Amino acid sequence: MKIGIASDHAGYELKEYLKINLQKDGYEIIDYGPFLKKVVDYPDYAEKVAKGILNKEIEYGILICGTGIGMDIVANKFNGIRAARCCSTYDAFLARQHNDANVLTLGGRLIGKELALEIAKIFLSTPFSKGRHLKRVNKIKKIDNEKN
Repeated sequence: MKIGIASDHAGYELKEYLKINLQKDGYEIIDYGPFLKKVVDYPDYAEKVAKGILNKEIEYGILICGTGIGMDIVANKFNGIRAARCCSTYDAFLARQHNDANVLTLGGRLIGKELALEIAKIFLSTPFSKGRHLKRVNKIKKIDNEKN
């Protein structure tokens, strides 16, 4: 499974930690940057990961900024992206199971490394349950299509 990951400066250390540890678990990680800890603008990196999913370069994305909110807002501007800012493992579970989220956003200044890794693992391993939730996700897709 190919996973795209990116951050801004506030999420850089957590990005590097997740990248190393998810690779140990067998995930193929595509790093969209930044590649140095320097001040950058999070919209640039959210856009790269969102386009990576839409272009089928990656299956899922992980975006990290200070709170996860900025990355979430930007990623959700792209038709076909369902980003979820998760602060708990239960958030991550439900984001995948009920909403078929394809981007996880995290707050590098809010969540410890171990919890963030646990959240990411649950997000990446939880299947979309479809069932009654499929109708709702299809309504989201319809709204996306109407935005064009």
